Amino acid sequence: MEYTKYEEARIIGARALQISMGAPFMVKLNKGQLEKLGYNPVEIAKLEFREGTIPIEVKHALKKVKKN
Repeated sequence: MEYTKYEEARIIGARALQISMGAPFMVKLNKGQLEKLGYNPVEIAKLEFREGTIPIEVKHALKKVKKN
């Protein structure tokens, strides 16, 4: 599924908050990878987003079309 830039930012932000509060990572990272990312929750969340492992989804509401 393709997300808008706003949906992507919201998903990454929400996941980064979870990571900063102690949630386990959804990707395997060794110590070297963590150091390369600077232990930054946002960068880890971006990596998870690119890998497609973030357990968050967006539900789009159907638009109602007016009939004349």
